[in-house]
Amino acid sequence: MKQRRQLLKFLLGAPILASSTNQAWSCAFPPSLMEKPIVLKSIPKSGEAISPIGMGTSRTFDVPLNSEKMKQLQQVIELFFQLGGQLIDSSPMYGNAEAVTGRLLSNSNNPAKLFAASKVWTYGREQGIEAINKTQQLMNQKVMDLMQVHNLRDWKIQLPLLHELKAQKKLRYVGITTSSAKQYDEFEQVIKQSELDFIQINYNIAFRKAARRILPLAQDKGIAVIVNRPYQKGRLFKAVKGKKLPEWSQDFDCESWGQFFLKYIVSHPAVSCAIPATTKPKHMKDNMMAMRGEMPSTTHRSRMETFFSKLNI
Repeated sequence: MKQRRQLLKFLLGAPILASSTNQAWSCAFPPSLMEKPIVLKSIPKSGEAISPIGMGTSRTFDVPLNSEKMKQLQQVIELFFQLGGQLIDSSPMYGNAEAVTGRLLSNSNNPAKLFAASKVWTYGREQGIEAINKTQQLMNQKVMDLMQVHNLRDWKIQLPLLHELKAQKKLRYVGITTSSAKQYDEFEQVIKQSELDFIQINYNIAFRKAARRILPLAQDKGIAVIVNRPYQKGRLFKAVKGKKLPEWSQDFDCESWGQFFLKYIVSHPAVSCAIPATTKPKHMKDNMMAMRGEMPSTTHRSRMETFFSKLNI
C-alpha cells in the first residue's frame, strides 16, 4: 500500500506540459482517473489477458546505444511497466530499435509482465532463422511471445517457419502485419487461408478502412488484433489543435485528445492492443491512462466518428 501511494504521488506530482507542436495532452491526471481499473483484453486463441495499450518502437527507439537519449527512453519504459503496460513491439526494419529495446529491458526493474513482440523481415528460410535468432539475442528473450511476418514479406516461407518455431516452443504466438492499405486484399486472403494468432494493422479514427472487412474477419476467426499508427503519424493531433474535448467524452473517462484517439481504437471489440510510440515520459503517462476506466460504447464510437469527420482533415 505504501509503494502504491508513493507511485501515485510520483505520477501525479510530476508536471505535465499542456500541448506541444504535434500533440495536445492533458495538464495533469486527476486522482479519480488514476484510481480507475485497467480494462484488460484477452487473446482469443488462449484466453490470456493482456493490457490494451502497448508500445511501438518504430523511429522512437532507433538511437545509438551510447546516446543520451537512452536515459529518457529508460524513463519511458519504466513508466510503461509501472502503469500496467505489457506488449512492446519492434522489428529489424526499425534500425537499432531491437537492440535499444533489449538494453532498456536488461536495465529495467519492471519487465516481469513483458509481452515481447517483433517481426521477421527478410527472404528465405535460412535468412529467416538467422533473423529470428538475432532478434531474440538483441531483445534478450529466450522465447519471444509473438513473432510476426512484417508487411507480408515472403510470407509463404516465413509463416510456416514461425509455426515450426512455435511447435518447438521458441515462440508463443504467430502473426502477420501491414501498415499499408495497398496490401489489404492480400492481407485478407492470408488471414482466410492461414492459421494465425495475431494480426497487426493500421487503424485509427481518421483511417477506418480496416474496420470494413479485416477487423470483422479477425474477430470471426478468433485472431487477436494489434493496431499500429494509432495517431496517423501525429496528424490527428494537428486536426484538433486548439480544440476542446467534447463534454460527452467525460462519459468514458477521457481527459485528453491522446486518450480520445486510443480509447476509440481499443473499444473496438476486435482490437486487443494499440501500440503508440513515444520518447517522452509525459506522453507515455497520457497513453497509459487510455486503458483505465470506462470505454466508449457503440453509441459513443459513432458519435466520435461523426465529431471527427466534421474536422475535415
